[in-house]
Amino acid sequence: MNIDLETYIEEHCSEELPILRKIYRETHIKYLNPRMVCGHIQGMFLSLLSKMIQPEVILEIGTFTGYSAICLAQGLKPEGTLYTIEVNEEIVEVAQQYIAESEYSKLIQVIHGNAIEVVPQLSTSFDLIYIDGEKAEYPEYLEVCLPHLKVGGYLIADNVLWDGKILNTEAQDKATQALRKFNDAIKNNPSLEKVLLPLRDGLFLCRKIL
Repeated sequence: MNIDLETYIEEHCSEELPILRKIYRETHIKYLNPRMVCGHIQGMFLSLLSKMIQPEVILEIGTFTGYSAICLAQGLKPEGTLYTIEVNEEIVEVAQQYIAESEYSKLIQVIHGNAIEVVPQLSTSFDLIYIDGEKAEYPEYLEVCLPHLKVGGYLIADNVLWDGKILNTEAQDKATQALRKFNDAIKNNPSLEKVLLPLRDGLFLCRKIL
């Protein structure tokens, strides 16, 4: 996206919470792969979606430094819970520290582990699931998550356009192939209403109807 256009869009969004500005700034200064942090525009989109849905229980796959978890938690019902799963033990500690500084800390539970193994062990169902973990594992995430998504619940998946590599026939790396498989599985699943949005690196927004 053109930098001037992105600045214009950000200026016309609601302001970030102070803790989110801190996470975004420090993630870019201190940690590897800072592009993985959600950011202002997408964060506001997730926050507003969550507020519209008003979920009781949210599942997030891929915590990173906690930005998106805090955004999604803003829409939780008063006694709601957000479970966020992160495979990287070091970044789990970072996320926990930032989340503890937010007003939503009591609503967010950070789980260290591989989501493919953790999700089947969770004895709950979800109103909203946000997938932003290891791209090569997206098809497996879908397989383990859909049984836990309530009918009428929403699934959001990030990075589904993968910098345009989805359309590049020469791109045959594991992540790109997995994302193609994931996107096609969403497309061909009759239990899901879906729209693929060109927001940032591509967001799949789905609603379970069966």
